[in-house]
Amino acid sequence: MDLKRKLSRLTNAGPGSQARAPVNAVVETPAVEARAQDAEVARIPPVEEAGTTTIAEVLVQALRKRMSMDGEGEPALDVPPPQDVPSQEATRADGLVDLREEARRRFAAKRGGAADGASDPRVEELRQMLSFWAERQGTASARKAVAPVPEPRALPVEARSTPHGTVHVADQVYAPDHRHGTAPVAAALDVEARLVAGLALHPELESVDFTRMLMLDTETTGLAGGTGTVPFLVGLGWFEGRSMRVQQLFLRRMGEEAPMLRLLAERMASSSCLVTYNGKSFDWPLLRTRFVLNRVPVPKELPHLDLLHCARRVFKHRGEGARLVHLESKVLGHHRVGDVDGSLIPELYFRFLRGTDGSELVPVLEHNQKDLLLLAALMGDLVRRFQSEGTEQQDPRDLLGFAQVAERAGDAARALTFAKAAAESGGPVGIEALVLASRLCRRSGDCETAVAHLQRALTFAKPGQGAVLHLSLTKLYEHSLKDLPRALYHARLAAPVELPEDHQLRLERLERRLSRQGA
Repeated sequence: MDLKRKLSRLTNAGPGSQARAPVNAVVETPAVEARAQDAEVARIPPVEEAGTTTIAEVLVQALRKRMSMDGEGEPALDVPPPQDVPSQEATRADGLVDLREEARRRFAAKRGGAADGASDPRVEELRQMLSFWAERQGTASARKAVAPVPEPRALPVEARSTPHGTVHVADQVYAPDHRHGTAPVAAALDVEARLVAGLALHPELESVDFTRMLMLDTETTGLAGGTGTVPFLVGLGWFEGRSMRVQQLFLRRMGEEAPMLRLLAERMASSSCLVTYNGKSFDWPLLRTRFVLNRVPVPKELPHLDLLHCARRVFKHRGEGARLVHLESKVLGHHRVGDVDGSLIPELYFRFLRGTDGSELVPVLEHNQKDLLLLAALMGDLVRRFQSEGTEQQDPRDLLGFAQVAERAGDAARALTFAKAAAESGGPVGIEALVLASRLCRRSGDCETAVAHLQRALTFAKPGQGAVLHLSLTKLYEHSLKDLPRALYHARLAAPVELPEDHQLRLERLERRLSRQGA
């Protein structure tokens, strides 16, 4: 039975019940005073209509009503008028205990100091409920009192004077042997420009000096873009020797972007290219807009390597997306602990603008630093793997991705190497890799090897899945190898992937050619 129903039963004021008329008690007060007391009791509203704001107040009123409506001929309890009911603040744990003691004292005094006043089970039950709620409120207050308070941390930025104004900067240098997960950060210096251009499918990158590249990543007030989005943190990374310097430009208040943007323009002027992750679509267009809005000359655009496009092409067969943090854990083996959720970053910055001490923005700066280190590590790792080294240790799905990228880049030899390595895994990945290898061999004029790759792919296909392979074999046998009987054999098995009219025309053509050869 819930608390409200129990109170209704005890007070006879619940839904569907009728108020019990008080029994005429033998009292020593005059009859007029007794009638006035009865009228006062009658004015006490039911539990459902009392308008109280806490359970404790409901219990207090129920206790007062029960003790004033005693039906056993005992004197009615002299209770204070309704306006003396304590407020919500007075009904906390300590107030409830005092009220309960006062009620017990008055009850005993009216009964002549008898100790058996507590023998009434109804009164005792209400007392137990009061005690229970007092303990509950006391426990909750204790829990709130011991809640840990995070220690404030100073925002690790310093004010630097520049010819254009003050810029707040955080600076850190990472040693040449620093690793991000399994990949050394300095490996980005060892990349070959030709391979980077092929991986990115951008021939303009072949002439770039990657020892002077600039890693760029921003944290903004939102992801919608446009003039209302402000990059409050611009993270930059470049190499000095084989050490990587990470410099973060922080906007302490709105309207002070110009010095920060001019410092960024100076750094870009001394760099050979930009390296970002989704920077072509988001970071650089946003910064270019801020240059215009702040009337700062837009710096000359640099060759741009966007690793997001490379990652999508290479890792697409994993079917897990190309989020940067996901690749960080799955490809580089680096798992962030206590990293700030990117969706919370704008609100943390707005709270800083409203006057917080900056402690909540410290994880944002750390998040940005890790993103910059990840850019360098991921770039070095991707190019190293694209060199066709250690293919037996790579995921077959990634090998297939590299093979397709190399094919698009016009590097047939590299594409064939990756395709053959990926074919060893069998299954759908192996079939697709063998089809790619067959296509490369056919383009080079080696049709016999092209047929062999397709025949091997048929061994991996499940029943009903080889029709496409049979169609490719039909074309090779008919047009390249001039083997019409085999072409007709595979053509009959390719019916599921052809329109009925086209399929019938192909069969008739092959049969006519065979009949002419026999004649």
